[in-house]
Amino acid sequence: MSPLTYEALLGMAVAGERLSALDGANGLVVALDSAPALTPAERRRVGAWLGVQPCPVIGIGTSLDDAPACDVLAADARDLARIVQGIDAAPRAAAVFVQLLRVIDGLPLEAGLVAESLAYATLQGGPEHRAWLRDHRARPAAAPPGDGEAVALSRDGDRLHLRLDRPAQRNAMTVEMRDALVAALSLALADDSIDAVTIDGAGKCFSTGGDLDEFGTVPDPVTGHLVRSVALPGRTLSVCADRTRVRVHGACIGSGIEFPAFAGHVTAARDAWFQLPELRMGLIPGAGGCVSISRRIGRYRTAWMVLSGGRIDAETAHAWGLVDALD
Repeated sequence: MSPLTYEALLGMAVAGERLSALDGANGLVVALDSAPALTPAERRRVGAWLGVQPCPVIGIGTSLDDAPACDVLAADARDLARIVQGIDAAPRAAAVFVQLLRVIDGLPLEAGLVAESLAYATLQGGPEHRAWLRDHRARPAAAPPGDGEAVALSRDGDRLHLRLDRPAQRNAMTVEMRDALVAALSLALADDSIDAVTIDGAGKCFSTGGDLDEFGTVPDPVTGHLVRSVALPGRTLSVCADRTRVRVHGACIGSGIEFPAFAGHVTAARDAWFQLPELRMGLIPGAGGCVSISRRIGRYRTAWMVLSGGRIDAETAHAWGLVDALD
């Protein structure tokens, strides 16, 4: 994708073109520094046109005056190449993702979660995710579950402590883990004597996200959406967010950061790192992350994490507001 000037985009806007992956237009790159060449009215027209394109709009340059019309910002040519590579690997999922972020920007939390789940369900039945499933059916046997509950509970007076306790599986967010988290957090909601909830993870990392062995096991996308409507740990966490603190460490991948981002306070160890790799699977963050993460770091940075698939370290996460403190 080559950067287009605002003058070139104005002609496309006047013509009313709509670009999508169905026509081979996986995305648009906008040279932000070219914006001053147009009048304010022309720039508004281009911005309005860009905001409804059914494909990702990438801004590159130093002038951010018209950035609201873009979905993601590239810092330089190298960064642009990384984002484009991510989009080209799954252009349909990338299009659904940026459209979703545009829609949920400013929506109430619950409405945003419904929109995210519906978009995720759409992609579960899409060709990009089906292709990924075909390529990943033959996988090594997963580590056996550990002894005891997937989420260990302990209580000290008015404080409830939850620990993700499947270190051999790197605390993957299995169905077992999901249901245990919902049950534990529901306990905190039902018991008025619990004033504080703390959550952390056992082993080398907080969580590497969804268990890949469970991908594709949902009976159908509609059932998957209905399950997320009643059993999404992030939704339950959001209700008691003001009294919940989460400490993360090591790898925090996919739902391993989508879930804790709902908490009122997140502390990260210095060795923590964060990544949203779902696009390469033909999917988007589906554990509430399109809502929880974008509310913390904004939609541009959320889009950068998803479209580029890039990792960020603890210091960057703190600077962005993805986590509230480092230890």
